[in-house]
Amino acid sequence: MEHASAAATTDAQGIVTGWSDGALRLTGYPAQEVVGRAARELLAEDPPDRALAALTGTVVLRHRDGSLVPLALTAHPVLGGDGTPHGYVITAVPPGETTLAGRAFQQASVSMSVFDTRQHYLRLNETACRVMGVPEEALLGRHFPESVEDAEHSRGFLSNLRQVAETGRPVHYESFTGAPALNREHAWSIEMWPVRDASGEVSGVALAALDSSAQYWARQRLALLNEASAAIGTTLDVVRTAEELVELLVPRYADFASVDLLDWVLGADEPPTVLTGDILLRRIAHGSVTEGTPEAAVPLGGADVYPAYSPPARAVRQGRAVLSQAGEPDFMRWVAERNARAPAGRPKRRGAHSMLAVPLRARGTTLGVAVGVRIANVDDYGADDAVLGEELASRAAICIDNARRFARERTTALALQHSLLPRGLPGQAAVEVAHRYLPSGSIAGIGGDWFDVIPLSGSRVALVVGDVVGHGIASSATMGRLCTAVRTLADVDLPPDELLTHLDDLVTHLASGDADDEVAELGATCLYAVYDPVSRCLTMAAAGHPPPALVLPDGTAQLMPLAAGPPLGVGGLPFEASEVRLPEGSVVALYTDGLVEDRDRDIDHATDELCRALTARTETLDALCDTVLKAVLPEEPGDDVALLLARTRALGADQVATWDVTPDPAHVAAARQAATEQLTAWGLDDAAFVTELVVSELVTNAIRYGEPPIQLRLIRDRTLICEVSDGSSTSPHLRRAHAFDEGGRGLLLVAQLTQRWGSRQTGSGKTIWAEQTLTPEW
Repeated sequence: MEHASAAATTDAQGIVTGWSDGALRLTGYPAQEVVGRAARELLAEDPPDRALAALTGTVVLRHRDGSLVPLALTAHPVLGGDGTPHGYVITAVPPGETTLAGRAFQQASVSMSVFDTRQHYLRLNETACRVMGVPEEALLGRHFPESVEDAEHSRGFLSNLRQVAETGRPVHYESFTGAPALNREHAWSIEMWPVRDASGEVSGVALAALDSSAQYWARQRLALLNEASAAIGTTLDVVRTAEELVELLVPRYADFASVDLLDWVLGADEPPTVLTGDILLRRIAHGSVTEGTPEAAVPLGGADVYPAYSPPARAVRQGRAVLSQAGEPDFMRWVAERNARAPAGRPKRRGAHSMLAVPLRARGTTLGVAVGVRIANVDDYGADDAVLGEELASRAAICIDNARRFARERTTALALQHSLLPRGLPGQAAVEVAHRYLPSGSIAGIGGDWFDVIPLSGSRVALVVGDVVGHGIASSATMGRLCTAVRTLADVDLPPDELLTHLDDLVTHLASGDADDEVAELGATCLYAVYDPVSRCLTMAAAGHPPPALVLPDGTAQLMPLAAGPPLGVGGLPFEASEVRLPEGSVVALYTDGLVEDRDRDIDHATDELCRALTARTETLDALCDTVLKAVLPEEPGDDVALLLARTRALGADQVATWDVTPDPAHVAAARQAATEQLTAWGLDDAAFVTELVVSELVTNAIRYGEPPIQLRLIRDRTLICEVSDGSSTSPHLRRAHAFDEGGRGLLLVAQLTQRWGSRQTGSGKTIWAEQTLTPEW
């Protein structure tokens, strides 16, 4: 504070007009020897041009005793009425001698700078000089663009400086850029504010730039963990799960990454009890920032013996992350071994300076190791990276272990399931379907859950899901019997409640014929639903089964009201059918109780979770299946789970034509003509000949043997469907006509000319139908 009052005044021509006591103490000159002289005469050397332009800088004065006095000068213009400088007030302090506020500015841990309104440097603190890589004197008075590269972030910085100078309003923004003296990009939180003089005018712009890289990278690590939860384990496939881990690591976390597994993970062997010495691992996945992954010394699928000293082998043995850096003997030895093994990749490995090897451990068992190597990334792996790597590896290992367990169990389970469950859902236009079947991890083995989608006449479709009590071969065999029985009864086209009655009789019969008479073990539940795309009606009945969930096109979801009915095998109790009309695009979810029931779960809460999960926005029904299972299922389901999703479609008025037929043989020709005209309107003239014969025969039979009312309906779907309904419940049947019979050949002709035909009972009589193929069979 001793020299805080050192000041002088000059006129516009640089003649000294005033001299303070502080100036006397600094220079030794009294006021009478200085006032009236040119200020330049006091200088021992000319000041830098940029200091003159910026009106601030360090100059060297000659003391009265002849010694040299370096001083930090700042000139403040004194403006006249016309706005031009009429003089200057000059303040001075010796370099290094500043006020407390000045020392705080110089020693601040954040980068701080001051610019004039034309973006010339006026002051920089020590941190700013370190960031820029040059001393303050090299920048004072220089225009900002001259001190940095011409890059987008520099232009943005300059634009913000100008904005503050022009508007007088502070600016805050964040940037991820490099700096001249830094060897990598950093995250910056930058605050710029105007500096005003005594009159309130903006005379400069000050800024403080906080290096927030640590917080930035912490956020990046958290984002990577969050992404890992969705990106890793999307399939129950060991190789794909390993690839997903590599894709997550490269390039953000590593320039090269690999996943190697112990051989037993890919086979049926049990894990080894102790891992010692050299370790044999098999390469499952790898990737790098360079196309083709030339850094890899081991091909995909290839096995390699990892020496005991190598970081991957140490990580597997120790069960924790191993960090290794360039210069360490084991690291250099390992890189040399890789170069010797695969010399073609040597140029791409040059510059490798840091490695992180993390064991893949799941449920207390080591499955393999994930390795990350940094080459172009200048940062070495640190403790935070090791923690992140262990977390990512843990998540990946759980997914890999789940996939391994699933694959191991599936090799036994799928052989039986493929013979019992539908191998491929048939194509039909009534609904779009997706399904999932997950066997439980129970030692008991496969359960008796099943599902089916059965095309019915009239473009209708039956949706079935069921569950046989217990696990094991007996339950699976019963499941196969019930699945076959449902298909047989569906082919008869029974209503849902009647079909369940027949199925109940079958289960009772099977139970009574069991050698051990264990009726309970043969108990089962079933839900049978029929959807008609013409009327958009869903008719369903349940036998002790959970009700289906419904998601309407507006996104609302709820359980559908349905009488549960008794389980199959109880016998003697009725089943009740329910009918609901659905908007097109509704999603019906049929599932088994393993999805929502568990001894440790509240079923109401689980069904609420199911309804919420069904409202998730996904691109496909398959994705929605996965979303539901992930949201609703516990980590280790205690029972099998079958999930069947069906999105309803509707056949519009342009696909259905209906005519009421007068019960008079004279009107058969009119029915044929109407059908032919409709086919022409649909562009199906090629089908007209067969259709005329089918219409003629079916309408004639209805008039001759049926009862009014009679109705003809054509449906243009994937096939051309002709239906004739009448009020009689008597079903027709084929018979062989004798050579001289005048009739009896009509239905035989229909059967020969169409793809398939049949009849079904209705509430008011029966319907005879026949289907023709519209597309050629390949």
